Amino acid sequence: MSGIIVGTRGSALALAQADLTEAALAQAHPGLKTERRIFTTRGDIKLDLSLLRAGEAGGKGLFTKELEDALLAGAIDVAVHSLKDLPGHQPAGLQLAAVLERAPTADVLVSREPHTLDSLPLAARVGTSSVRRARQVQWLRPDLVIEEWRGNVPTRLRKLRERSDIAAIILAEAGLRRLGYAFAAGRLMSAEGEFCVSSLAEHLLPAIGQGAVALQSRAGDDRINSLLAPLNHEPTWLCIRAERELQRFLAGDCSLPVGIRCRLDGDRLDLAAILFGAEGEAPRRAEASGAASEPERVAGELFRALG
Repeated sequence: MSGIIVGTRGSALALAQADLTEAALAQAHPGLKTERRIFTTRGDIKLDLSLLRAGEAGGKGLFTKELEDALLAGAIDVAVHSLKDLPGHQPAGLQLAAVLERAPTADVLVSREPHTLDSLPLAARVGTSSVRRARQVQWLRPDLVIEEWRGNVPTRLRKLRERSDIAAIILAEAGLRRLGYAFAAGRLMSAEGEFCVSSLAEHLLPAIGQGAVALQSRAGDDRINSLLAPLNHEPTWLCIRAERELQRFLAGDCSLPVGIRCRLDGDRLDLAAILFGAEGEAPRRAEASGAASEPERVAGELFRALG
C-alpha cells in the first residue's frame, strides 16, 4: 500500500493533532506508511499582528494558507488543521475530507487565584487573542479590561505566572486536554506552575469548529479520500456541517465575532448562536432545532433567526 504525507503546523498543539491523525490512520489501515511535513504559517511568524482589531491580521488563512498551498502543489496528501482556524470558503480543488472525534468545546478561565468570570475583581485585566471571547466577556462584564494575549499554551501560562497585573486568561479546554495538561477540582497542573481553572461553558458560546480536528485533502484524490473516510466521526461531522454552514452564510473566517453551540440529541440537532456587530451594540442571539440529517437546513433557520 502506498503511503500518505501528512502536513501540519509545528506548534505543540498542532503536532498533538497530527499524532492523533496518524494514530487513527494506523488503526484504520494497518501497515500504512505515514510521512510528516511541518510548515510555518504567517500566523506563526507574525506574532505582532493583532487578532482583536478587525482587518489588521488578515484572518482568512492566517494559520492555514501554507498547508493549503502545499496540498494544491501535491507536496502533501492531507493537511491537519484545528477546524476553528479553517476559513468557511476553501480554495478551489480542496475539501474537508473528515473530522476526528471532537474534544470538549468549552472555554476555560485560568487564573492564579480561584475565580469565575463573575468573581473577577472590578476592572480586572483578562488576556485573550480571540475577538469572539473578548466581545462576549466585555458584554457580560463591561468593566473588565481585555489584553491581547498571543503565543502557545506554555507561553501563555508562563506569562500569566509572571504578570501580576493580569488576573486571568482564557484558553480552550480542548487544547489543554490534547496537550496532556491535567486539571480537576478547579486546579490546573503544568510545568509552568499550578493554576486555578473554571469552565466558561455557561458564559461563552464556543467558536465555529472549536475542539474539532479537520483533515483537508484534494477534492479529486480518490486514493487519499478513501483512506481518510474511515477516520470521519459522524456525530462531529453533523455538528460541523451545521456550524460551517452558518459560517458560510455569514461570509466569515476565524476572526468573526460569533459563537455557536451545537448539541446532537439522538436525531435532533439544537443550535444556539450569538453574533456581535459594531462595538457597543447589543449582540444578536438566536436558537434553532431540527433533524440531525439536515444540518444545513437547521443552520439556515438559525441564520434567519439572527436577523
